[in-house]
Amino acid sequence: MNDFMPDIPRFYTALAEWLACMIFILPLKKRMDKTRTLLMMTGALAVQSIFLVATGNLLIYFWIPCMVIAVILMIGFIYGCCDVGRTDAVYFGMIAFVVAEFLASIEWQVVCFFWKGKMPEIWIRALLLIGIYGCIACVLLKILHTHLPKDGKMNISPKELFSAVLIGIAVFAVSNLSFLTSNTPFSGSYSFEIGNIRTLVDVGGIAILYAHLIQCGELRVKKELEAVQNVLQNQYVQYKQSRESIDLINYKYHDLKHQIAVLRSEEDPKKREEFLNRMEEEIRQYEAQNKTGNKVLDTVLTTKSLYCNKHGITFTCVADGTLLEFMDVMDICSIFGNALDNAIECEMKIPEKEKRLIHVTVSRQKSFLILRFENYYEEELQYKEGSLVTTKKEKEYHGYGLKSIRYTVNKYEGAVSIDTKDNWFNLKILIPMKESKPEN
Repeated sequence: MNDFMPDIPRFYTALAEWLACMIFILPLKKRMDKTRTLLMMTGALAVQSIFLVATGNLLIYFWIPCMVIAVILMIGFIYGCCDVGRTDAVYFGMIAFVVAEFLASIEWQVVCFFWKGKMPEIWIRALLLIGIYGCIACVLLKILHTHLPKDGKMNISPKELFSAVLIGIAVFAVSNLSFLTSNTPFSGSYSFEIGNIRTLVDVGGIAILYAHLIQCGELRVKKELEAVQNVLQNQYVQYKQSRESIDLINYKYHDLKHQIAVLRSEEDPKKREEFLNRMEEEIRQYEAQNKTGNKVLDTVLTTKSLYCNKHGITFTCVADGTLLEFMDVMDICSIFGNALDNAIECEMKIPEKEKRLIHVTVSRQKSFLILRFENYYEEELQYKEGSLVTTKKEKEYHGYGLKSIRYTVNKYEGAVSIDTKDNWFNLKILIPMKESKPEN
């Protein structure tokens, strides 16, 4: 067997790097429209090819700096096409670089192995290039796409990015060590032996980075779930505190009613009568008037209505609380607490108090429980990737109120929809009616 194995054509390497980037670009949300994205894809392939071909005859000392520039071009290609952050782009770029090394290595090794140093005709080489690159890229696209978040945002932390970069550098260093020098215990002496080392190390590098990607995804989901659970737990804590406060208010209310009754039994002048009437009217607002048939819902609605009354928000509710008997206490607190908190926050931004309106409906239609939360709004709502963009200063709590609602509704196999029309925000929840509580 001839041990001679020519260097991989630089265009093959450029094509492998471009295709490796496409594995991440295709499933992710694009930053620009289709026309500009296609132009960038075409331009990236041209730039990558021209750069690698033009630097192919440089001295070995310039090889590593050129590869660093090639990686930077790959990262810029991913970042320019996809609506992702810089750290995510660098992370995807490092994985793409190792994938590109593997693509170029295994394809060229297959060609050289079967033709024993004598290159086949160009059309055969083209078919092999398309076939091997295409098959491996499709498999990796399918595998990676399964573990990428729907919004494409991994939110990679600096520590996670640092470890991924170290893995990529280590894989590249070990797989290409023999090209720099054969005077190490880990270097190969023959061309095909060097090719085997490079291909096998690249396979191992892909496996390690794949495991790293899965771990980062699981950590991201875990953090998000913990945040949602915290929101849910906070709503439940608020419910328990409100229950105690409302019980105390009702106790005071009944005491005052008896005191007023005693005063009225006396011979009172007209002014005192008017004063007592006014006093009773002012006190009446503190009575828990939300009698829906569900004590948990009564507490949440009363707490929110008291807050609305204090801040000039007109709050109305038509609810049959008996329909919620199959739901867990914490789930009721989470759905109604988060939905009303979001609505109240929106109303507080409206200067005219007469426009601050919130309406809640709890009803049943056939075998479905329908929860509807409506509130008037004036500011322009912003959407990104199908979701509302938060206006809160605390960005770390971005959207977790709605996420908590969706998470809770999903437990009951329900659906959440949002409609904005004529300055009315409508949050609608449909839940199949069940007689038993779901398992947590």
